[in-house]
Amino acid sequence: MSTETGNVMDIDTVALDEKTNEVVIIDQTLLPGEVKTIRLTSQKQIWDAIYTLQVRGAPAIGVTAGFGIYLAAREIAARSSSFDDFYPEFVKAKEYLDSSRPTAVNLSWALNQMDRVAKACSSRPLPEIVEALHQEAIRIRDEDVNACHKLGEYGLTLVKPGDGLLTHCNAGKLAATRYGMATAPMYLGQEKGYHFHVYCDETRPVLQGARLTAKELMDSGIDTTVICDNMVSSLMKQGKIQAVFVGCDRVAANGDTANKIGTSGVAIIAKYYGVPMYIMAPTSTIDMNTETGSGIRIEQRDPDEVTEMWYKQRMAPEGVGVYNPAFDVTDHDLITAIVTEYGIARAPYTESLKKIMEIKAASQQD
Repeated sequence: MSTETGNVMDIDTVALDEKTNEVVIIDQTLLPGEVKTIRLTSQKQIWDAIYTLQVRGAPAIGVTAGFGIYLAAREIAARSSSFDDFYPEFVKAKEYLDSSRPTAVNLSWALNQMDRVAKACSSRPLPEIVEALHQEAIRIRDEDVNACHKLGEYGLTLVKPGDGLLTHCNAGKLAATRYGMATAPMYLGQEKGYHFHVYCDETRPVLQGARLTAKELMDSGIDTTVICDNMVSSLMKQGKIQAVFVGCDRVAANGDTANKIGTSGVAIIAKYYGVPMYIMAPTSTIDMNTETGSGIRIEQRDPDEVTEMWYKQRMAPEGVGVYNPAFDVTDHDLITAIVTEYGIARAPYTESLKKIMEIKAASQQD
């Protein structure tokens, strides 16, 4: 474990140390007070890091999973004599990592990408299979970086200099490898002198907005204000917010979107005040096999996150019931647009998202 710098923008959220074959992540459970990286080698360490939110955010989870299953493949290949020996153990490792968090589609997407590469290389020697998996994990990382930059470019066309922007949870650089999703237009705008004022919902109960988004935006020099989740209506009524940018963990084919708990409430308030609600969605988060948001499994987390985490003493009576879903689903009719790296989708989303995915497929064949 090492302390690198006080500025999270100076370190990749997830990286692969090629010399030591370790996954290196920023431990986000320590932010904002301490910026530390930790090194992960075993599958249990990687599973725990994803589950306990040491690494979080759909794209960052996907990149971590890609690197993690590559490290597993190295170990499995070293004790295997053939693909028939290797592959069943590879699948077990894949399914184990996939069980760490159920809602973010990037996790299973990245693991399935790696699985396809392994099967496509089944006739090759095991060292070549491992190297192919290595290259695919790097490609997943690079695709995330490029996608987030494009999200920023498209998102910036939706706002103007001096706008007040709201974001919920952390869909920033800390949720990806670089740039982030919801924050990407903010960072590009900062480079161009747009002078945005960004409001960050604290995002109960895990406080990703207060701890993470505010930290990275301030480290970038962006004018930043933290608000409690229940203050959004007050700000919108005063006309201080011109647009909402949030990320997502899964987008259904009809445009329903799963994101951090509280997002749907923000969307309802934004709709009332006529503030555009933009979902920043790399295509890796779009699940065309899930027809509507009702088909998205919502993760239920530990009650202690509500009653004890971040408090010096317990803040609710012992034995009280606790409802703690990690995500909610924002209905598509509350969403102004879904911004992807291949363009901006608008209603009807069943058509526009399909078109976006067709453009992606065509680009990958070129």
